[in-house]
Amino acid sequence: MPDSELPATLAQSDPLGGLTPQVQAVIGRWNPQGEALLRAARGGASPATHEPVALFGPADASTVLLRTELARFEPRIDLADPVADPNAPGGPVAAPAVALVLLDAGAALGASTLGAVARLHSGNTRILFAMNGIHAHPDWRAVLQRNTALLTPALGADPRIVPVSGRLAVAARGSGDATLLDRSGLAQLHTQLTAAVGASPGPGRLAAVLSRVLADTRQRIHDQETELDAGAAVGRLRQERATLLAGRDGGRAQAMGELRNRMHLARVDLLHEAGARIRALNATARTEVDKLGRAGARTYPERLQQSVSELTGQLDGVLTYRLGELTRQLEAAVGTRSAATPFVPPRLRTDPAPRLGPDPEPRHRGVEDHLMIALGASGGFGLGRLAVAPLTLVPALNYATIPMSLLLGAAVAYWVVRARARIADRAHLRQWVSDALVNVKAQLEQRVTTALVEAESQFTDLLVRVTTARVVDNDRQIADLESQVRQLNSSRPAQLAACRRDLELLEALEATVIPQ
Repeated sequence: MPDSELPATLAQSDPLGGLTPQVQAVIGRWNPQGEALLRAARGGASPATHEPVALFGPADASTVLLRTELARFEPRIDLADPVADPNAPGGPVAAPAVALVLLDAGAALGASTLGAVARLHSGNTRILFAMNGIHAHPDWRAVLQRNTALLTPALGADPRIVPVSGRLAVAARGSGDATLLDRSGLAQLHTQLTAAVGASPGPGRLAAVLSRVLADTRQRIHDQETELDAGAAVGRLRQERATLLAGRDGGRAQAMGELRNRMHLARVDLLHEAGARIRALNATARTEVDKLGRAGARTYPERLQQSVSELTGQLDGVLTYRLGELTRQLEAAVGTRSAATPFVPPRLRTDPAPRLGPDPEPRHRGVEDHLMIALGASGGFGLGRLAVAPLTLVPALNYATIPMSLLLGAAVAYWVVRARARIADRAHLRQWVSDALVNVKAQLEQRVTTALVEAESQFTDLLVRVTTARVVDNDRQIADLESQVRQLNSSRPAQLAACRRDLELLEALEATVIPQ
């Protein structure tokens, strides 16, 4: 119906069309955006007197969707085609009365946009800002703060950027979810545009705007009444309470199980690493012993002790790295980082490197050595007689064969005995190296096991402290939820009565103002 046909209560000069204070309170409580829209619409000029809003933004699909969804609101706001991309050099040319600048929710505005805003501000243009695409950028709030900090010095006031999303508006329209429509920001942006341009629905359209606001408000009350009847809020609180009760130990059992598994795996890996390094050192030592001379054999125990010290340092580094990895894994398993109980790798004890034990004792000569002397002498004399046999053909040299064979026999016997002794010394040293490294391996395994036991003790203490704090927090949250459930159960009848009372008031107004 036209404005001239509205009841006298709606034709008054009141911003809300002469609505009673009770109705105004109901609309303001349930639909603040609708109340602001009615104020802006009743105080506006006719559609023929207001100019279209100059839209400054990228000509992309997101802008087209935003314009399409804004066109569904009453009173309709005319948006001019994008005059210039605020990110493009040069910016807008003209200075319209009202301008809507679209910002990207994924990135802070640049210098070109600031320059365009400064030119519009210097031309006395009323500028409205909307940050489009918040549905696609979870960190849009940080971008909003950054844009606000950049625009405030240029405008000399708070720019009041409205976060909007055409996608959320489409989803809200499809599902009839008023809460989702509020999250989209389209209603708030439309209200600001209506107030900025002074738009009025014009003859025959004010009743439609009022009808839409009343229907939207009534739908919000219906949704709240349905939720109260179904006990959805109480159900959500009880479900959350059940979830907290299921994890009432603060995740201690899971964390301890994870700790045991990780420590067992670390123990197996580190013991295998220690054994592999000892075997590699043993193979290297046997090769070195085979190349040693008599002087080198005397100093070899000291060299082997240095190798064991280096191996111990390397194994300590591997152990430290593995404990650091275990710390990060447990921190990820617990899922929190507490300043009071920080996760730090356990400190290893600075024990000295394992000792090889006493130096090898001198090799004792036995029956084998005496046997080798006899065999070497007999073999040497035989070789000597064989070597001087040609001299017996010369009668003059026959007397020299005996001393020469004795000398050659003694030399060969000395060489055989000395070589046999050297072989026996090397075998004795190799046996000592093997025995000493077996002892070193046992000490390294004990070193690794002791470090892991101490680390497990520290980890257990840390997890107990972390989970205890979480248990206390869970108990507090459970108590809060139980208090909220009791409060909701006690206040639900009063809330249902208030919803029905507000619905009756709106339905009576709709029956009086809006013809069915």
